[in-house]
Amino acid sequence: MGARNLAMLLLLGALWGASFLFIEVAVPALGPVLLVDLRVLLAATALALCTVVVGRLPALWVRWKEFLILGGLNAAAPFTLIAASQLNLTASLAAILNSTTPLFAAVVAAAWIGEALTVSKVVGLLLGVVGVAVLVGLDPVPLSGIVLLSVGASLLAALCYALGGVYAKRTFLGVSPLGMGIGQQAGAAAILLPPAIAAVPGEPPSLAVVLSVLGLALLSTAVAYLLYFRL
Repeated sequence: MGARNLAMLLLLGALWGASFLFIEVAVPALGPVLLVDLRVLLAATALALCTVVVGRLPALWVRWKEFLILGGLNAAAPFTLIAASQLNLTASLAAILNSTTPLFAAVVAAAWIGEALTVSKVVGLLLGVVGVAVLVGLDPVPLSGIVLLSVGASLLAALCYALGGVYAKRTFLGVSPLGMGIGQQAGAAAILLPPAIAAVPGEPPSLAVVLSVLGLALLSTAVAYLLYFRL
């Protein structure tokens, strides 16, 4: 890995890490489905505006079915599961659970596309999870049925990310990062739009909620997925 890719990876980790804090602020006011639909809709819009600078909008409609699948696996399902789980979990615990994504990805890639799952890779991934836990600190959360369900939802989200990442690698070879970002977020927005409309709250959100939604959509999603698909 070169210095440029390493810098992109570190920035991506920071942007995705911040998403848990944004969700913590916004999800109690908006609910998981509306928050996630705003997240992906605003991100898709921002990325589409980027094409004005680039000068060409990718022909996304040609592969709309694949983008719906990618949007469901890599955005709609995991984003909603994580947002719902954070109604009962701390941001740090949610981040630790999300750090299992590489573990799931290694297993999925080995089973789906034949990537080697070596002992050293497994040990390295497990050490990475431990490192995240030490870094952010595991807040004490009293165990209950709803907490265990929330933990399960977070782990299921990590599995969705793993499936989505391998699906993207297998299906969208040669598609630009900008095209991938727009297609994924637009697909997720289309999936979540009907339930999101039904979940609109009766009172306007606070400024902190609005800023958290913007940070989540523009930084932790639009910019983050440009880096993700580039990597």
